[in-house]
Amino acid sequence: MRRYLASRGVEVPERLAVGGDDSRRFSVRDPEGHAVELVQYPLGAHVSEGIVAPLMPISRRILHVGIIVGDLAAATQFYDGLLGFSETWRGSRSGTELSWVNVKVPDGDDYLEFMLYGERPAPGSRGTAHHICLEVPDMEKARALLEARPARVSYPRPLEVRVGTNRKRQLNLFDPDGTRVELMEPATVDGRPTPSSTAPPPRRAVR
Repeated sequence: MRRYLASRGVEVPERLAVGGDDSRRFSVRDPEGHAVELVQYPLGAHVSEGIVAPLMPISRRILHVGIIVGDLAAATQFYDGLLGFSETWRGSRSGTELSWVNVKVPDGDDYLEFMLYGERPAPGSRGTAHHICLEVPDMEKARALLEARPARVSYPRPLEVRVGTNRKRQLNLFDPDGTRVELMEPATVDGRPTPSSTAPPPRRAVR
């Protein structure tokens, strides 16, 4: 993969790093400057489960990761063209301008969510766009678990369940640094897929 990306003009390190678990890894930068780490685990390696996880986990899966993207064509060329991701859905908050594009990994259902912008958000306001999404099978049960946690008394925000533009139930949390953690059910409220938006992407602001 390192040689392949180098052959496509991507700046790569001269050699692979070796982890304590004997994994091989290296990092590159996407067109927005986000670090993308690629990891090869040794044959037969597995991730331990249930060692430090709570007895009643909120989620067992990171469904997607959201990153800001100002140039959709460049991001598509990098993630789809180079890394083999494939687009699955487009969403629009307003109906007139594209807001999100989902692209999934080649051999799985995990995906990235491109959070599109016209003018690049200031660093202090990127915590809402840059986010992780945890899959929960039942949002009301997940909210009940959160409400019952001892740490809930020190969390100042209400736990509000909403239905997003994709017609899936969602609940947003914010960590102490303001980074958003989204909980989302895997299916739409009625089980029917939400059509992709045909709205154009935002025009990138010229400074």
